Amino acid sequence: MKDDAEDRIAEIVAGAEEFVGFTSPADRSGKPRLQVESCNPHLTVATLRDILAVEGTLYDRGVPIRLTTDRRQGCIVAHPLTPDSVVMLAHAVCRPYVMRSRKDELPKAVDARLPRSIAVMYLDWVGEWRLPLLHGIASTPLLRPDGTIHSEPGYDNATGYWLENVPDVAPLIPIRPTTADAERALRVLRETFATFCFADAQTTRVPDIDAELVDTSIDAGADESAFLAALLTAATRPSLDLAPGVLIRAAPLSGAGSGKGLLARCINLIAFGREPTAVTSGGNAQELEKRLAAELIAGGPVLFLDNLNNTAFKSDLLASAITERPARVRILGKSEMVPLNATAFVVLTGNGLSVSEDLARRFISIELDPRTEDPESRTFPTDIRADVKRRRHELLAAALTIWRWGRLDKSITAGRPLGSFEQWCSWVRDPLVALGCRDPVDRVGEAKQRDGRRQATTELFRIWWERHADRPVPAAELHDDVKKVIDAQDRGRQFIAAQLEKLAGTRMAGHVLTRQAAAGKWGRATFSLQKAGGDQNHRDHRGHRHEGDGMRDGDLQ
Repeated sequence: MKDDAEDRIAEIVAGAEEFVGFTSPADRSGKPRLQVESCNPHLTVATLRDILAVEGTLYDRGVPIRLTTDRRQGCIVAHPLTPDSVVMLAHAVCRPYVMRSRKDELPKAVDARLPRSIAVMYLDWVGEWRLPLLHGIASTPLLRPDGTIHSEPGYDNATGYWLENVPDVAPLIPIRPTTADAERALRVLRETFATFCFADAQTTRVPDIDAELVDTSIDAGADESAFLAALLTAATRPSLDLAPGVLIRAAPLSGAGSGKGLLARCINLIAFGREPTAVTSGGNAQELEKRLAAELIAGGPVLFLDNLNNTAFKSDLLASAITERPARVRILGKSEMVPLNATAFVVLTGNGLSVSEDLARRFISIELDPRTEDPESRTFPTDIRADVKRRRHELLAAALTIWRWGRLDKSITAGRPLGSFEQWCSWVRDPLVALGCRDPVDRVGEAKQRDGRRQATTELFRIWWERHADRPVPAAELHDDVKKVIDAQDRGRQFIAAQLEKLAGTRMAGHVLTRQAAAGKWGRATFSLQKAGGDQNHRDHRGHRHEGDGMRDGDLQ
């Protein structure tokens, strides 16, 4: 009996086929398989993460993004992944399956749809995507501190940039530019844009073409110098950690048609090879912040806000993106904030446009003045946009010649400091100033003066000093003239007290508003306007130090 059983077992073993694992369509397609385990979703998410990490078009930009080609713009763009796009991408690059078994049968791999919940878990696994960081998409050469230039297309591991359509301008740039080379390059740029109506430029009439042109035989004025700084900023922006934005403005009524948008587009054509897509401000501040966040996450080379007419522009997100790296950006549709390296070249244009105090030091200001009531009726000898497109290589090489000269010529002296933008000052501002241009940093003070909140606070301090001088005064005992400036709508004592609390420590118009806390349980806080001295650690009117300096957001609403 035993021998019969052993013989039977031997017969079965001899006739058995070798088991080589479960078969599924995934094996035949050559795609990696992804087992969906409902009881172990963490394993499924981890496997999905590893598959997507080698997919080749995904990058980390605070959120997972995919690089795709936008046919309308003719360029690479970054699209944040959504749960649905993760599901679709997973099925494109792998074969999700589940194990199913029936009675008296071995488990069998069956194709399955990736659950959306797995995609959500993947997107929420912040910091664990194992994707290369993407700092931006550049179509201008990447520049090194030693003056070398990188133009190889594709992903650059050293900088985290994706390069596309980068012109090879290295042969047009001297290896070691001389001062004469830099001066010739500057002249090329100035002569190309001599038809623009820079507000303080001296012009000359050219009879042959019947047009007024900027007189390039003398040094550039403040507005033309600011334009040259803006152009060089755009050309070097992907290689700068931080850089100020550009504000192009004209008069409120007669500024329409002065060339603000055209100047912005020409700058972008030289630096990036394409015109920017304008972003509108939306109906309210919240909508504006959403649009800005979407543009910054997309990683494009430029952020262009056009036609901000008669506006005192303010944006906490933009202020942070310009001076912080990384900045914290809110993901659309969520309350979650993510760190983001925002490297876009920022341009604002508008008639009667100004920026609030928190943005004033973050922008180079260019003012245009066509000196006519009908700017749109002017005629020009050439089509500047077509000319710039045709000569992009030459003009970009001219800008980068100035940059390389500035990097290699050690005799160039540093100009006035501009907080947060030390590298920009060294790479952009200092070479231009050394070539005779005006320092665009000088315009920061002018921008501040246009800020309505600053003007209101200056008026408040003037009237306060006339009525109270430097005497300590409780909020309730302020002169009626002072109260009217603070509270024009007569909202009451508590509103006035709240506004004074915000203004405490503000230095403006040669004065500083100090505050002394109440003495005792029933005492009242007092405020005093003091002459502002050079000591930043000033003492208030009772000899105590007061922390805080400078105007704060929300002052004199």
